[in-house]
Amino acid sequence: MNSLIKKMFPLMILSLGLLFTVSCVNTQNTEKEFKSVRAQKDTIGFAQYPWQMDSLMARIDRKGWDKTSGDPWKMAICPHDDYTYVGKLYPEVLQNVKAPTVILIGVAHYAAAMGIEDSLVFDTYTHWRGPWKDVPVSPIREELYESLKGTYAMISDSLQKVEHSVESMVPYLQYFNRDVSIVSILVPAMSLNRMEESGKALAEAIKTVADKHNWKWGEDYAIVVTTDADHYGNEDWGGFDRAPFGCDDAGNQKARDLEAEIIENCLKGEVNPENIKRFSEYTLDANDFHQYIWYWCGRYSVPATLWTTYYLNNAQTLHGEFIGYATSITCEHIPVDDLGFGRTAIATPCHWVGYAALGYR
Repeated sequence: MNSLIKKMFPLMILSLGLLFTVSCVNTQNTEKEFKSVRAQKDTIGFAQYPWQMDSLMARIDRKGWDKTSGDPWKMAICPHDDYTYVGKLYPEVLQNVKAPTVILIGVAHYAAAMGIEDSLVFDTYTHWRGPWKDVPVSPIREELYESLKGTYAMISDSLQKVEHSVESMVPYLQYFNRDVSIVSILVPAMSLNRMEESGKALAEAIKTVADKHNWKWGEDYAIVVTTDADHYGNEDWGGFDRAPFGCDDAGNQKARDLEAEIIENCLKGEVNPENIKRFSEYTLDANDFHQYIWYWCGRYSVPATLWTTYYLNNAQTLHGEFIGYATSITCEHIPVDDLGFGRTAIATPCHWVGYAALGYR
């Protein structure tokens, strides 16, 4: 018997080794299967690689940009157009987002084409593509979605993967914090009441999650909503005339004056119901919320997020601080052609986009 055991022992060791190897391979395969990376949609207007971001920031540094001191932003409003156009506004607003987890609330440009409205839209990706490494999606996404699903939220990877607004901010957030994690939420068309209801529900879900993890707003998590301001002109807008004041110098100045009025009356200063509703009065048709009268693409994402911050702050004072405003024809363009990216649209007196950047604390 002992001699038999001695003969079988090497075979037993070999079998155990094979089992261990197979187990390791299966574990590695399982890990790979569970990693789902959301690819970058816009590889023309935005950077993809570390060297592109480093070179871009070196150029912005040479031109000069303002750094914010004091408490970090609890919430911020950030543009999402081409890096060459928006320029220094990206780092000026995002450098003061210090929290390791950022809830990114984006526009849903293709929601109408997909028949999606009235619901906050989540995704199921485990990571988003970033310049330095894949950016992990925070586990709180599932906790938030569980509180909102059915009544206020749905999942659509199909919508998330074609949307460019959220991904615009990821390279800059990762530039300032290599270990940032995110949650992406898109806001399609909603009525004024629905935006408030959804914003309040999201605030309650965030409160529950923050209390569970003992998180502080601004320190452990932050919210950034993205929007470009007016899309002005009568050239290359799909045949639409979006230039009610004309495209000469006087008309473009009137358009910029209206932009300044919207920012002053709705976004700067105290976040309160009156200012939030006033923003929709400027941007949406009073008789049909699907139609807009001033072309901010964040006409739904901005009010919904402002309602979220209002209720999340328990109706206490939260102030918006103006960081800057520019347009694609008045800003100093950052040269990027030699870096391997560029422009997704023209910039002329008859085709331009506005950019507003604000931080809240």
